Amino acid sequence: MASVLRRVWLGISAARAAVTLAVAGVLGRLRSPHQVIVSKPATGIVLGPKIVLFLHWDRGGRVREALFTYIAQLAESGRSVVFITNAGKIEPNAEARLLTLCAGVLVRRNIGYDFGGWRDGIETLNLPQPDTEEIIIVNDSVFGPVRPLEATLLRLDYADADVWGLTESWQRRYHLQSYFVAFGPRAIRAPAFRTFWQQVIPAPSKAYVIGKYEIGMTQAMIKAGLRVAVLWPYEMLTKQITREQLAGYLDGDAAAGARNDPLDLTRWLHILRLRDAIARRKPLNPTSDLWRHLLLSGYPFIKRELLRDNPTRVEDVGDWADVLRETLGVDPAPIIADLRTMLRGDAP
Repeated sequence: MASVLRRVWLGISAARAAVTLAVAGVLGRLRSPHQVIVSKPATGIVLGPKIVLFLHWDRGGRVREALFTYIAQLAESGRSVVFITNAGKIEPNAEARLLTLCAGVLVRRNIGYDFGGWRDGIETLNLPQPDTEEIIIVNDSVFGPVRPLEATLLRLDYADADVWGLTESWQRRYHLQSYFVAFGPRAIRAPAFRTFWQQVIPAPSKAYVIGKYEIGMTQAMIKAGLRVAVLWPYEMLTKQITREQLAGYLDGDAAAGARNDPLDLTRWLHILRLRDAIARRKPLNPTSDLWRHLLLSGYPFIKRELLRDNPTRVEDVGDWADVLRETLGVDPAPIIADLRTMLRGDAP
């Protein structure tokens, strides 16, 4: 009886989700994708051949201090950064600072989530322009960079791939995780690139956007014959969870220590969960489940969602600050300050 009720409930849930997505699609087509209300500087946005579309949202129009560091490092790499905020407003002091770092600032209404903002930016700036060599889409969903970004940017080799992400996921379907995706010369001039962005609609559903656009973008590029790659491959990360590593947590001394040290215990439990998921071929989310392996492999970020909400209940994230401070030699204080602000409800 319980199994029958469960199947009925799953069927009802699936039907409800399908209706929600269908309604979101209809509503998205009724809205204009063009929601930019302010473009600065007033004299016009002048772009170089390499462009970063930096997507931001904060209900109060504030810009976290760490984002200025992130943007500065992108600009120092020779890229023209265009700051796109979905907040509908921006603090005057923040705007003034941004205009010293960025080629321009676009303020738009909070319609269409990140992909709506990126589409609006691409069309407002008429990208790609004749001399455009690269377009990178990024958002503010990360803390960091916790190490200089230059090393990461130098690895974007368009002789090896046309589209680069930092991390990849097999959850639902293979895709590059969209918080940082770089398109090279061949990709931005492929008909599939323009076609994809033209069909992005401002649907009022995060699930719709993830399925149709975050996952759909990667699939569209692959179907067009473009080469897609990531700097921190999933397989490379999972191979770090070795039998020897597990054995170190299962021997007698380690097990006894784990019982006395909560951090060791949670680390031990997390390794067991990861290995079980890998054995059952259950996809992991690299930026949450494998956060430690990423950092130890040179990755420059920590996802905000992981530290703020930990939605997938990652067991071993409690010592993230110690990993930064003691292993990487990085001061975690700026992240801690941002995190406290968020937990007080002063930021999203």
